Amino acid sequence: MRNFPLWLPIVLVVALDVNAAALPLDHPGADPYDAALTTQIREAWGARDPDYRPRTRHLLEDGGPRYTNRLFLESSPYLLQHAHNPVNWYPWGDEAFETARELNRPVLLSVGYSTCHWCHVMEEESFEDPEIARFLNEHYVVIKVDREERPDIDAIYMQAVQLMTQHGGWPMTVWLTPDREPYYGGTYYPPRDGDRGTQMGFLSLLRALSQAYHEKPDDIAAYAEQITQTIRANLTAGSRERKLPGTQVLVKAGEGYRAGFDPVNGGLQGAPKFPSSLPVRFLLREYRRTGNEEMRRMAELTLERMAGGGIHDQIGGGFHRYSVDEQWLVPHFEKMLYDNALLVMAYLEGWQVTGRDEFAEVARRTLDYALREMRSEEGAFYSATDADSLTPDGHREEGRFFVWTQEEIADVVGKDAASTVNAYYYVTPYGNFEGRTILQTRRDYAAVGEELGVPAKKVQAIIEKAVPLLYDKRSERPAPLRDEKILAAWNGLMISALARAARVLGEQRYADAASETARFLLGTMRDDGYLLRSYRDGRPGPEAFLEDYAFVIAGMLDLFEATGDTQWFEAALELDGILARHYEDESGGYFRTGDRQEALLAREKPAHDGAEPSGNSVQLLNLLRLYEFTTDDSYRERAQRALEAFSYRLELAPHSLSEMLLAVDFHADTAKEIVIVVPGSRDTAQPFLDVLARSFVPNHVLMVAAQDDIEDLGKMLPLLEYKVAKDGEATAYVCRNRICELPTTDPAAFAEQLLH
Repeated sequence: MRNFPLWLPIVLVVALDVNAAALPLDHPGADPYDAALTTQIREAWGARDPDYRPRTRHLLEDGGPRYTNRLFLESSPYLLQHAHNPVNWYPWGDEAFETARELNRPVLLSVGYSTCHWCHVMEEESFEDPEIARFLNEHYVVIKVDREERPDIDAIYMQAVQLMTQHGGWPMTVWLTPDREPYYGGTYYPPRDGDRGTQMGFLSLLRALSQAYHEKPDDIAAYAEQITQTIRANLTAGSRERKLPGTQVLVKAGEGYRAGFDPVNGGLQGAPKFPSSLPVRFLLREYRRTGNEEMRRMAELTLERMAGGGIHDQIGGGFHRYSVDEQWLVPHFEKMLYDNALLVMAYLEGWQVTGRDEFAEVARRTLDYALREMRSEEGAFYSATDADSLTPDGHREEGRFFVWTQEEIADVVGKDAASTVNAYYYVTPYGNFEGRTILQTRRDYAAVGEELGVPAKKVQAIIEKAVPLLYDKRSERPAPLRDEKILAAWNGLMISALARAARVLGEQRYADAASETARFLLGTMRDDGYLLRSYRDGRPGPEAFLEDYAFVIAGMLDLFEATGDTQWFEAALELDGILARHYEDESGGYFRTGDRQEALLAREKPAHDGAEPSGNSVQLLNLLRLYEFTTDDSYRERAQRALEAFSYRLELAPHSLSEMLLAVDFHADTAKEIVIVVPGSRDTAQPFLDVLARSFVPNHVLMVAAQDDIEDLGKMLPLLEYKVAKDGEATAYVCRNRICELPTTDPAAFAEQLLH
């Protein structure tokens, strides 16, 4: 399956000069577009980027597309990938469902994202197939949704698919009534009977489910209503008991992760292996809370094995989405912004706990990868890069961009250095991935030097010289496609990662980059004060969801701690106010959608942490931090209502809310309120900040303020009131529940206070 030759995007050698008026808009089996839609599409075609190339195999002699549908008017890269299919696609909206009702047709909903390998496969096999397209156009109304732009839609219909099939994934394929209720669903379907060993292919399934819709309408309606009611119950249910979860939840979670731990490779046992499946940051907190060395070993081994495996891009930095094997060796090669932001946080905390400099270096290289390859001109971050890339003969293969042969390495670094590079990265004549090698680093310089009979320093020097050479050579290859959609939530995660790295690694450039991203989000990606979910090529996306607000608020708090600039704290307060007014459930916790947004089958109250944390988990910790910063009891009360709302789920299956465990740990602890008052420049606080950077004190808030600003800042941050810089020197205060230890001008004394 990994050798499946994908054709997209086709590189055209002819000039693409297609007159807009001549652009064909007919689709097999579909009615012609009306005049207004025709004009819209042709005007958009006339205004297209000069470098635009149709992503389709259906081309005219002049290089133009044989088909163009409504998706050409959208901004989502995923929807635009399907704009030239012969399928008569609709974007999500009332028009599609009204058309289905008028024509008495079922709706086929297809959900995916731009860097999804099997979404590309299903597109090539089925949605580019004229026979399948004709049947769809004649018997269905067909809707395409980008799950990254509309996570609310994705969550509802993924719940339906999981109820019907006990599994889920993307592409997600769901059959709906015109009332938007699901009556069948699944994920990837091969096109025809017998393909890839399947008994019933996609075309046969389309025929059978269309026939059932018309011949058994009452049965379809009854089943769809049953599924819909179950979705509503599952996505909106609160806690059966109203109580605050205690440390027993943390103990139960730790025991669960220990039972499933892979003692050889780290992470959880089995495959595939996702970095998020074992919450390293929780394990480190549990080690701190209990002194249980096993929690630390589990976290440390997982960080070590991931960093050494093929899931980690050994040449360019950053992490791929997951590993298909137990050893973190063979990844699914797409890179997601959220994975990399979250892993930076884990590796920074891993360095604080273990003191292993390689963990700090992994965090640094991951951030540098994002700044180098994923950053827009405006200072925000793109979403992802694809798993697939072009081979020299023009076919697409997963991972081709990242893998090597011994001969290629020798050509780049020279024969003398190649033996060392091959030994260090485990490059063999036979390879470990379809005849080529995914680089991995399982041994340190000393171990490789011992094998080769050379000093460790020589090995290190060779590798450090080779890496930029290999990176530059790799950059000459056709790169994976990049999804240049900017998502508020994922940029919020990256702001947190950059701000935390600025504090822990002491590198101001990361704080500067985070500030630039924050200014973009708070400026360009807001409309009348409300956050937007996405942005691309000057086109704003829909209004933001819970996770957008929660992740950006967390980023603002982290950036405030890293810089002391109160504009970021004020932004956090403002955005939290919007959540309180429009998203918060009075019984505790938050809905994914605000009361200003489209009403779907259910108003989801997210209660699961997956590859991304849920908005509820992150916002709960935000509330606890805001309480510590402001001493305003309303934040504590709101946080406790949220904890109570999720207490049943936390008691029953704490692993399903692994990120919320960080908030539970914060709530169960007595957080440290750290104030550093400086006589002038923030630079004089650096000795104290260096101590804090090396210390694993996860449950704290930090305020650094100049003596002259104390009076004004104290109105917003009461903990600053009456704090002074003693004897004109930077002075640290370590407080708990507003009660402070003796102020100190001695970093060593400050370090002792942090330990207690």
